[in-house]
Amino acid sequence: MREIVKGVFLQEGYPGVRLGAVVVDGEALLIDSPLRIEDGREWLAEIGSRGRPRFLVLLDDHPDRVYGARSFDLSLIAQTQAREAIAAWPDPVRSTTHLQGAEADRLKRVSGLGRAIPHVGFESELELQLGSHSVEILHRPGPRPGSAWVVLPWARVVFVGDTVWAQEPPYLGEAQLEAWLEALAELRSSAFARYKIVSARDGLVRREAIVAMASFLRKVAHRMERLQAREEDEETAGRLAPQLVKGFRIPVARREQALLRLRSGLVHLYSEQYAEA
Repeated sequence: MREIVKGVFLQEGYPGVRLGAVVVDGEALLIDSPLRIEDGREWLAEIGSRGRPRFLVLLDDHPDRVYGARSFDLSLIAQTQAREAIAAWPDPVRSTTHLQGAEADRLKRVSGLGRAIPHVGFESELELQLGSHSVEILHRPGPRPGSAWVVLPWARVVFVGDTVWAQEPPYLGEAQLEAWLEALAELRSSAFARYKIVSARDGLVRREAIVAMASFLRKVAHRMERLQAREEDEETAGRLAPQLVKGFRIPVARREQALLRLRSGLVHLYSEQYAEA
């Protein structure tokens, strides 16, 4: 774990997503959870040595960031749509029934997910008081309908969850492409010009990664519209994955998983938003 600015920490050592923590005046807010229970205990102890953990914010309902939350005895917070999605999960979940190229796919069976349902939901924004500072949690749909950002104006840091992927393609199955592009445009605006931007998949990212992400999403939207005009089926959408993945520099060891993530997401996106339109 490293301190990116005073009191703001980034943990990149666990499977799943990159994690954040904010410590102010002896109080701590955690951002997302490790996938594995044992990693969650270790991370909580590490943060606890710096301040008393009070809140855990889940930046959306992706299993990679939610499954581990069932082990945290904290106030869990998420945007309302994310909260409702988590509450609707079966318990237990068998990850092998619908592989998405997620890190959570490696877990064959996950139980106790009722403990991961957030206690607090919010619609458009929520302001938390952490010690002497305010933390803003903003609804920013795109990767999923209930995606959110954590904004720290006093530290000039924003945690944007899955809004930006740099090294690998995202899962697109729950995407709202137009809203996602709007969120990326906001990140490129003057409002965040002096902010450090933290991606849940790549850690600190540069402005170039935001531009590349927007270009990728526009390409996806264009390809989906072309398939729709030709009345193609969703399997044809899945076959676009090898072409679309070429813009990413993916390590050989992760290429198969990344292709599965992109292919399954394209199939679901097309079937839900384009095939019946």
